[in-house]
Amino acid sequence: MAETFPLLKNTKIDTATYTRLYEESINDPETFWAQQGKRLDWIQPYTKIKNTHYIGGDIGGDSAGDVSIRWYEDGTLNACVNCVDRHLPTRADKVAIIWEGDDPADDKKITYRELHTHVCRLANVLKREGVAKGDRVTIYMPMIVEAAYAMLACARIGAVHSVVFGGFSPEALAGRILDCDSTFIITADEGVRGGKTVPLKANCDAALAQCPQVKKVLVVKRTGGDINMQTGRDVWYHTAVERAILEVGDDCPAAEMAAEDPLF
Repeated sequence: MAETFPLLKNTKIDTATYTRLYEESINDPETFWAQQGKRLDWIQPYTKIKNTHYIGGDIGGDSAGDVSIRWYEDGTLNACVNCVDRHLPTRADKVAIIWEGDDPADDKKITYRELHTHVCRLANVLKREGVAKGDRVTIYMPMIVEAAYAMLACARIGAVHSVVFGGFSPEALAGRILDCDSTFIITADEGVRGGKTVPLKANCDAALAQCPQVKKVLVVKRTGGDINMQTGRDVWYHTAVERAILEVGDDCPAAEMAAEDPLF
């Protein structure tokens, strides 16, 4: 049975506006998406909206044919800037992230200003450790604010992030690291779920026995549990951040990325 729910008080769009926008997207997609693209901040504004190419193929079959789909391909921007920096002039002290831990009493509120600082610091850590534009970074973390910092920091410098669910086994983690040819891992000593600890770093160590291409592992101290730290490979998150602050400061320029560059 279909149900209709009332609109929330602060909803940004009403039913009539949604219907109008939907019809525009169907009847004149080029104009519609040209306007929607302007909702983002661009470094180099786009002039091309979409470039689609379909030849042959068997829908639902074994042959995909020749398919090419490209959006805003001549524009450049940065996803982190659109998530964080663009809000600083008017919302710097507004809350960007509300985090709640396994224990509801364990919570944090992060403003856009604080988020920008944390992300830039981690981005500088990544650059200091040799992560460059186009490199793949695997994020195997619990649900903590540093996971958001990690994704945004990768986007800021143009690295491609691969988020692996913290409940996956060492074998599943290894497969995903190998699939994306990641050379850098961000994890935590342990996660906490349902009052029990999850051995993330130990799982990571087991997975990396199959992934010799990984050069660095950045470890967030979540619980303070006893873990193995491999000299030359493993680095504590807080130590690396402190060093980056001393050497570089709290800012990190955002990389200019093509609209079709991979984000994750």
